[in-house]
Amino acid sequence: MSAATTAASSGPSPAVMGTYGRYDVVFDRGEGSWLIDTKGERYLDFGSGIAVNALGHANPKLIAALAEQAQKLWHTSNLYRVAGQEKLAERLVATTFADKVFFCNSGAEACEGIIKLARRYQFTSGHPERWRIITFKGSFHGRTLGTIAAAGNEKYLEGFGEPAPGFDVLETVNDLALVEKAIEPATAAIMVEPIQGEGGIRACTKEFLQGLRALADKNGLLLILDEVQTGVGRTGKLFAYEAAGIKPDAMAIAKGIGGGFPVGAFLATTEAAKGMVPGTHGSTFGGNPLAMAVGNAVLEAVLEPGFLEEVQRKALRFKQLLARVQDEHADIVEGIRGEGLLIGVKIKDKILAGDVVKACLAEHLLTVGAGDNVVRMIPPLTTPDEELAEGVARLSRALTNAKKQVK
Repeated sequence: MSAATTAASSGPSPAVMGTYGRYDVVFDRGEGSWLIDTKGERYLDFGSGIAVNALGHANPKLIAALAEQAQKLWHTSNLYRVAGQEKLAERLVATTFADKVFFCNSGAEACEGIIKLARRYQFTSGHPERWRIITFKGSFHGRTLGTIAAAGNEKYLEGFGEPAPGFDVLETVNDLALVEKAIEPATAAIMVEPIQGEGGIRACTKEFLQGLRALADKNGLLLILDEVQTGVGRTGKLFAYEAAGIKPDAMAIAKGIGGGFPVGAFLATTEAAKGMVPGTHGSTFGGNPLAMAVGNAVLEAVLEPGFLEEVQRKALRFKQLLARVQDEHADIVEGIRGEGLLIGVKIKDKILAGDVVKACLAEHLLTVGAGDNVVRMIPPLTTPDEELAEGVARLSRALTNAKKQVK
């Protein structure tokens, strides 16, 4: 009996802090779009570790990159040059708006760092009074004290004392007049997700993002994008901002860039990053050789000719299949949202999205709940057509079963 099987058979360990409402399943291994639990049962993974496993499980290229690096060097710290960092940074600069990259370990760290960057930019520009950042309800930027304050979600703020100051959280995206009214002499930046993932796959319109760019330029602000969930091919573009025809001043990424290995980063123009001089920020593990080996392998795969076009084709097929499900279950499915392979199924209020997620689990389909009573479907970008179809069929059965539970 394997150690994983032993752990699974004994039930959840009381030694693990209870900060998650975990499902009672333990996965032992993965293959592409599938996860196999300790009982040998197979689950179709349309959660991708919450948009992390962009290239699926046990991807041979990622395994090879990690194994090769593991034989050579794991960690040196950022006291020295790291070859893998320079290589990945140069690739990101060559394929985005950015001139500079800072590597860290997670999306929350990337967002924390980019908040510091925005404030430091204004300080260095001679405006230390400009330190407040406009953000939006429904956003999710991480679980640190700073990032929960930036999102303004009361549920995540409860019990942690006074929220970290410096954030003006607006009620909604896609209201330029509201943003313009919120700009004041102390405003340093505007921070937004192109598509709110945790908030229910709520997308910013192209016109709204273009308007934010114009407002930032007019008022001397930085436009910051949080593309932790939308980046690295998830929407069918390398990054979601490309669809709006704009360029941000700075951007946070994570999740997909590591393909399952902890990697985060924030990117910026030379101007936006001018305040980030030695001593202003750091990370012990950020950009370590193992993470950079995997990050380079992920980006190399996503940038292969035809890869993003294939994601776009799959996304169109996926939406067509889901449209049929909406027709079949019009009594409880209100709509299909999202771009690329970041899709939200909006459930009518008569049934909780969480109950649909549980019904999907019973069908051995892994999905993720979100705000606004939405079920997220985030399959690996490499999921074959037949597995997309299988996942939609399992969703349909789960919706039928969820309705029975309500009755």
